[in-house]
Amino acid sequence: MDALDDTDPLPITLLTGFLGSGKTTVLNHLVRTLPRTAILMNEFGEIALDHQLLQKMEGPMALLSGGCVCCTISGSLSPTLKNLWMARQNGAIPAFERAIIETTGIADPAPVLDNLLHDNWVRARFRLDGVITTVDALLGMGQLDEHFEAVKQVSVADRLLLTKTNLAPAGTVAALRERLAALNPAADIVTVTHGEVDPAAIQNLGLWNAETRSLEVMRWLKPQRYQPAAAGKLGGKPATASHDARIQAFSVVIDEPVDRYGLQSAISMLASFRAESLLRFKAIVNLQGEMQPVVLHGVQHVLYPEVRLDAWPDADHRSRFVFIVRDLEPGFVAKLLADFSGAAAGHAGTVS
Repeated sequence: MDALDDTDPLPITLLTGFLGSGKTTVLNHLVRTLPRTAILMNEFGEIALDHQLLQKMEGPMALLSGGCVCCTISGSLSPTLKNLWMARQNGAIPAFERAIIETTGIADPAPVLDNLLHDNWVRARFRLDGVITTVDALLGMGQLDEHFEAVKQVSVADRLLLTKTNLAPAGTVAALRERLAALNPAADIVTVTHGEVDPAAIQNLGLWNAETRSLEVMRWLKPQRYQPAAAGKLGGKPATASHDARIQAFSVVIDEPVDRYGLQSAISMLASFRAESLLRFKAIVNLQGEMQPVVLHGVQHVLYPEVRLDAWPDADHRSRFVFIVRDLEPGFVAKLLADFSGAAAGHAGTVS
């Protein structure tokens, strides 16, 4: 891929995953295969980057091979990104072209996303390209059963990296794949052996595709993977674990153009009063009196700035929403959207 234009915000990948799921191994491989990358982590010792990659230490930064740079997150994320940017601009470190932020194994990704999206200085220079979650094929079932943090990490992911499949029985891997697809229908699952992942698998996962320099809404939204809420509860069959029974992944389609301020009220209500329930949502919306559609995106209380498209991506001009929620009925969400937006919901649903 060609080098990014200096006017383009630099893409950031958020790498998350439960304890022991293989983030370290994946990250070490990416450092070797993705030159000119900045790696941000909470502690050097926590992720244990291969010492052979380290060339020299300069306070909180380490220069790596391949024109990469590594730094610890000091305090909040914003100052660290600002320091990295300024060092890049004045030539103190290599001119990295992308960044990867590694979270701790039990971290909730939402605060990191909040930091990236609500700091105007940071948002002008960096853009979230995607959330990558590693899942342990051998222990993943148990982790999803016992730790809601693991479920949340899967739910917010744009792509899932399934690790240690060579250690797990085929039946276990197949059952885990089915469960992951139910928890997050839109996230493609990539098998990773010994941390070796094609760098292309973790890039261009957001709305903006740097290779084609275009917005790829339907690839990002994937509404066809979600079942309508009218189909009933989660597949109408027993869930594999109590956490799963509380998770719903569904779509809402509104046929008529919606009122902007009513829709804002409905989304704000969900994000303010049911933030813990609103794991993630995406939407392309037809607003009353406006020719251009807008794209909406949120994780819990974090609402992304709306993106206005130049044109509709296809002939279907209905508003389409996809949700992943916890302890929140799809029918309630569909009715809330319809009531506040002044339109009738076409259909809404859950995944089987």
